[in-house]
Amino acid sequence: MNLLAHSYLSSIKNYIPGKAAIDGRKAIKLSSNENALGASPKAIEAYKNHAAEIFRYADGSCLELREAIAEKNRIDADRIVCGAGSDEIIALLTSAFAFVDDEIIYSEHGFLMYPISAQRVGARPVKVAEKNLKADVDAIIAAITDKTKIIFIANPNNPTGSYLTSFELQQLIDHTPKNILIVLDYAYAEFVEKSDYPNAIELVDRYENVVMTRTFSKIYGLASLRIGWSYSSKYVAEILNKIRGPFNVGGPAQFAAIAALQDDEFFLRSKNHNKKWLEIFFAELLKQQKIKTHPSIANFILLDFGSIDECRKENQQLLAHNIIFREMGAYDLPHCLRMTIGTKEENLKILEILKEIR
Repeated sequence: MNLLAHSYLSSIKNYIPGKAAIDGRKAIKLSSNENALGASPKAIEAYKNHAAEIFRYADGSCLELREAIAEKNRIDADRIVCGAGSDEIIALLTSAFAFVDDEIIYSEHGFLMYPISAQRVGARPVKVAEKNLKADVDAIIAAITDKTKIIFIANPNNPTGSYLTSFELQQLIDHTPKNILIVLDYAYAEFVEKSDYPNAIELVDRYENVVMTRTFSKIYGLASLRIGWSYSSKYVAEILNKIRGPFNVGGPAQFAAIAALQDDEFFLRSKNHNKKWLEIFFAELLKQQKIKTHPSIANFILLDFGSIDECRKENQQLLAHNIIFREMGAYDLPHCLRMTIGTKEENLKILEILKEIR
């Protein structure tokens, strides 16, 4: 065979999403951190209403959507870039600011797309050890070298549910050279209710090397439509617009996202549902002897079964009840499972089954 791709691509381990089905059986799928309540009825209606226009190209600049995001967040639409999920934004940032043999830093149990995006361009992903399943700011700062080009911080982090406070994130920014991009992945920000949670928009406005990424896949329930966005300096936004595809976000996705932003009732219902069930699960799981729960401020909980064998055993029990949690081996947490908050009915069934694990 004469065709040869870049040699560094062979080291990439394919991203494997959460299991979606069990041998074709109907299952309770809580493996992908999707919104338990689905999507906004207004977003679904907007999606359907755009059906007659799918033969036309979408607005390549996502102008209406960017203006809607800007109005909602009181930011500059010209500094917003939309992508096919925040995954694409992460990939675009990496391809724009890192090259072969450069280094990209991420925390030990950070989102798998960070190292994958680094390897796509031949950069070296630098995994920095966490402290108690939380990003260690001092260790990240110590890992910075002349080759460091990007630092990815998921806040809150998936899959651990932990977060950096305003003070901790400010420490990182203060001790990071200004020629290094700090990417704040705020995919789960809408679920957070913490007074010390950093305001990423203010940080982007204050520091040109800070970028925030967001998504419509989580609280807005538009995961299948693949739509995310970034807020950055004008320079970074201009660079991303030069390298993204000309029609990278479909028309139905844009119109659905605009409608989702306008549905405050659904947003609040989703947020309150998640808050209620997080509290219930933590209260109930504290009674368990075999399961350790880690604090989470997102829409998922990391369950620690203490050993790989025990985790596998309990996972098989869950699968036998047609319940799918996310296996955590790929995140170097093979003794853990990650559980998304589900509907009321799903949550009650899970609590019933977990009571058997005592």
